[in-house]
Amino acid sequence: MTAEQLERPYTRSSSEYLLALRDKSLNDAPVELAHLDELHVTHTPRMGGVDTEYIRALAEVESELPPILVHRPTMRVVDGVHRLRAAQANGQIFIKVRYFDGDTTDADLLAVALNVSHGRPLSLEDRAAAAERIFASHPEWSDRAVAAVAGLSARKVSEIRQNSAGTLLQSDRRIGLDGRSRPVDSTHGRELASELIKQNPAASLRTIARQAGISPATVADVRSRVMRGEDPVPSRQRGHAAAQRSPQQPACRPPQQRPVITRSPAELGSIFDTLRRDPSMRLNEMGRHILRMLDAAALVARDRQRFVESVPAHCKNQMSELVHGYAEIWETFAHDLKSQPAPEGA
Repeated sequence: MTAEQLERPYTRSSSEYLLALRDKSLNDAPVELAHLDELHVTHTPRMGGVDTEYIRALAEVESELPPILVHRPTMRVVDGVHRLRAAQANGQIFIKVRYFDGDTTDADLLAVALNVSHGRPLSLEDRAAAAERIFASHPEWSDRAVAAVAGLSARKVSEIRQNSAGTLLQSDRRIGLDGRSRPVDSTHGRELASELIKQNPAASLRTIARQAGISPATVADVRSRVMRGEDPVPSRQRGHAAAQRSPQQPACRPPQQRPVITRSPAELGSIFDTLRRDPSMRLNEMGRHILRMLDAAALVARDRQRFVESVPAHCKNQMSELVHGYAEIWETFAHDLKSQPAPEGA
């Protein structure tokens, strides 16, 4: 199931999009057969790993188990690790699967959303850990949006976010369950709404909300406060906004000069093609993993500008930080490859 196949008014970065993707993956993706040897288990949202007793119970079930969900680009199991292990225990060669064709970030989030909605439920500790991972990949999601995916209450998600604030990238806007982006601090929006209400008391809530950049419900609260002669911004919110401005936020990476690319995409492509044809790379599992990673890098090398233009504006800074971090890891990897001597006779 691809993003393009979703009939949706959802924004690509909203949790509502992910929940719709979950339902499509469960119900609409065709069922196919996959060889067990082709499938990989590299990540699970369960901190304690698999439950051997549950695997044993599934292996004894005589009726057919539901298909598992597999990330087609990597052949990684997204949902159904226990069913996969049960099939292996029973000596099966093939297993029924539904394929997911999206990116790896969506695959990781789907693993959480699917385990929350059906099958063996995640523990509270697993769901809390999942919420922290969602904050890292989608800091712009609202507490309710994260709660819907992780299977927690919005209050619990808010607590986890506050406890992790020192280690997370911060966003000044949040995308809610409805896919709309709103400011984290609505102080300015409330003050603007107050002025608009005074200028045009007959204006609708939605009109003022659109002009002030806040929700109609917030405008209704502002209007009530204005009518009572109160401050449009609750005192607690003003205090919280002031407190948020005083602590030092984690420093972002300083602007850097654009790096000089020493090899053309065509030259890199030629090197990659040579590696891809090498049997010693293709005929072992780790070699195939490396080739898949290099294939993704080759896509960026060939069409970098289109990828830059496709990233939503509010995600560009976070994406830049992430790519810089991965680039440092790749640089270390390249150094390790050169510094590690080849075995004799190689």
